[in-house]
Amino acid sequence: MTWKLTLEDPNVTDDATHADAIRGTAQGTAPVPLSVLDLVTVGAGTTATDALHNSVTLSKLAERRGYLRHWIAEHHSMPGIASSSPAVILAHLAAHTERIRLGSGGVMLPNHAPLVIAEQFGTLEALAPGRVDLGLGRAPGTDGATAAALRRSERLNEGADDFPQQLVELTRFLDDDFPDGHPYARIHSVPGPVQGAPGRPPIWLLGSSGFSAQLAGMLGLPFAFAHHFSAQNTVPALDLYRSSFRPSEVLSEPYALIGVAALATEDEAEARRQVMTGALSMVRLRTGRPGLVPTPEETEAYTFSEMERDFVEGWVGNVVHGTPDAVRDGLNELQKRTGADELMITANAHTASVRIRSYDLIADAYGLPGGSSQG
Repeated sequence: MTWKLTLEDPNVTDDATHADAIRGTAQGTAPVPLSVLDLVTVGAGTTATDALHNSVTLSKLAERRGYLRHWIAEHHSMPGIASSSPAVILAHLAAHTERIRLGSGGVMLPNHAPLVIAEQFGTLEALAPGRVDLGLGRAPGTDGATAAALRRSERLNEGADDFPQQLVELTRFLDDDFPDGHPYARIHSVPGPVQGAPGRPPIWLLGSSGFSAQLAGMLGLPFAFAHHFSAQNTVPALDLYRSSFRPSEVLSEPYALIGVAALATEDEAEARRQVMTGALSMVRLRTGRPGLVPTPEETEAYTFSEMERDFVEGWVGNVVHGTPDAVRDGLNELQKRTGADELMITANAHTASVRIRSYDLIADAYGLPGGSSQG
C-alpha cells in the first residue's frame, strides 16, 4: 500500500499552538519580526569548533535582543560551513538558551529517511518543548556526488521528485497516525505522540523557486523563501504562495518569511570590506573551489576576473549592508516591497565578531530590547 499526498481543502480550525508558534510579534520599530539564519561559518584561521562556539554566542545574543528564531542551515562538503548536522547543533543551542525558537533552515529532506528526521526533531521537541521549528527543503544542499553519498543512490533526481511523498511520511511519523493497513502503521517515532508528547514542531517549507511555494500554499503551511541567493524569484514565488494558499489546521492565512543577507557595521566602507569576503567565498564555491571563508586581507589581495567581478557586483548588490540605519532602511524597503511577514537575517562575512556585532547593531537600529553589547 502506498500513501498518497492529498490536497483537498481541510477543515479550518487554525490550531492555536501551531499558529502562535509560527506568527511572532515585531518589537521596537521593526515592521515584522526579525530572526537569524546561521550557516555556522568557518573563516580562514579558525576551526569548526570556533564556529560552533560562535553560534552559541549568537543564539544567546539573539535571544536577549528579541530575535524570534535562530535557524541552522544544512550544507555538506563545504569547508567554510560547519552546519552539516542541524539537529545536533540545535540540541546544543537548546541547552544554552531558554526562549528563542530554534529550527532548521532547513533539513534537506531528500538526503534523509523521514523516520530519522521525525526521531531527531521529536527528540529536540522533548528537549526544548514548544521552541522547535522543522524547516524542510527539497534541494541537496551540496554537489551531486555528495548527494549521492548521502542518499546511497545514483538517482540524484529521485529525492526531489519524491519530496511530496516524503513530506507525507514525515508528517505521519510525527503525528503517529499512519492508517490501518499501511506497512508503517506499527512503527512509532520516539520521542513522539505514543509517549504522550503534547505536540510536535511546526513544519515549514523552504524554497528558492515556485515548486515549494505552491506546495506550501496548497497545504496551508508557512513558507520560507531564500531571497539571499534567489532574489529575482522572491516576489513571483511569494505571489504564487499566496494565490495557492488554502486555509489549514495550521494557518488560516499565508505566512511567509524571507532569508535576507545583511551586515551592519559602524562604518560603511568596513561593511563592504567584510561583505566582500563572503563574495569571494561564493566565487570559489561556484567555480568548484570551496574552502574556508577568506580574510578581508586575502580578499583585498585577490585579483578578480571580469566574469568574477560581474558575479560579485550582483551578489554584493543583494546584500543589505552599511551603517545600522542604512541596513534598517534597506530591510524596511525590502519588507515593504515583498510583503514578507518576517525577515530572517544571515550575515555573510569572515569575522565572527563582526557578524555577531551586526545583529546587535541591527537590533539597536530597530530599538529592540536588551541593550547594546560591545562584544
